[in-house]
Amino acid sequence: MKVLITGGAGFIGLHLVEKLIKEQKDVVIVDNLTSGIKKRIPKSAAFYEADIEDSTIENIFAIEKPDYVVHLAAQVSVQVSMKNPLADCLANIAGTINLLQNCVKYNVKKFIFASSAAVYGEPAYLPIDENHPQQPISFYSLSKLTSEQYIKLYAKHFGLNHSILRFANVYGPGQNTHGEAGVISIFLNSIFQENAPIIYGGEQTRDFVFVKDVADGIYSALHYGKNHTYNLSTNTETKINQLLASMLKMVNSNLTPLIKPQRDGDIRQSRLDNTKAISELHWMPRYSLDRGMQETIDSYQQELIEARSKKNGDD
Repeated sequence: MKVLITGGAGFIGLHLVEKLIKEQKDVVIVDNLTSGIKKRIPKSAAFYEADIEDSTIENIFAIEKPDYVVHLAAQVSVQVSMKNPLADCLANIAGTINLLQNCVKYNVKKFIFASSAAVYGEPAYLPIDENHPQQPISFYSLSKLTSEQYIKLYAKHFGLNHSILRFANVYGPGQNTHGEAGVISIFLNSIFQENAPIIYGGEQTRDFVFVKDVADGIYSALHYGKNHTYNLSTNTETKINQLLASMLKMVNSNLTPLIKPQRDGDIRQSRLDNTKAISELHWMPRYSLDRGMQETIDSYQQELIEARSKKNGDD
């Protein structure tokens, strides 16, 4: 089995690559390294530095002839999408179409698409199942939903087998402080720099899912599910202020958060129903939030130690 992963040098991508290599699968990574980290790419994986909307993508398909494609690459910042909708469209919609064209041309067995809870907009009910109305409130979420619709039409007209995975708020080791769902990383960054963490509102709830559980869910989607959409989540609501309180306790910090008004466009509640993924993908999240946060904190602390050691060695 050969799996091509777009965005494979990024946060979720690197965890998926690790999982696939452990399962002895052939891995091909396509990443433009905008946020990906080249030095973390395993030597056993083939790597191409490229934009997914570029014509060179066809050359990669022609050379590698992947059996499966996992599409993780994306412009993931809501703020960037609002400032530059065209750039967001080119990366997220045109890039997806380019991949779909090549999947059809080179007879890819299955296309896995990383979508987002953002496509649902403000919840009409909780938990949010896959049939919940989709009402994007940003150009980012609109580009994700539009890509989903293109995938479904490619399935209808060209027989492309696919699974669409709508992620809840993914967190874990290796996440940066940018993009769609980096609140845990943002808090950690503030805490370890001994700056007061900023909370916008605080009563909002989110469904946090650990990155290794997400990698497991993607892996399951390679083997199960056909032409369906699935939520990958924990089906659990956590208040942002409670999340931060738990993190401060875990690292024995006495920092006092700085509370600011909730930002415009920030939804109040989010909790995704994962029943369908559990049933049809034979997948189950294994990490509680406390366990996942502890592993994330341990990884962050280790990175700080290594960075300080390297700096002292350079001095």
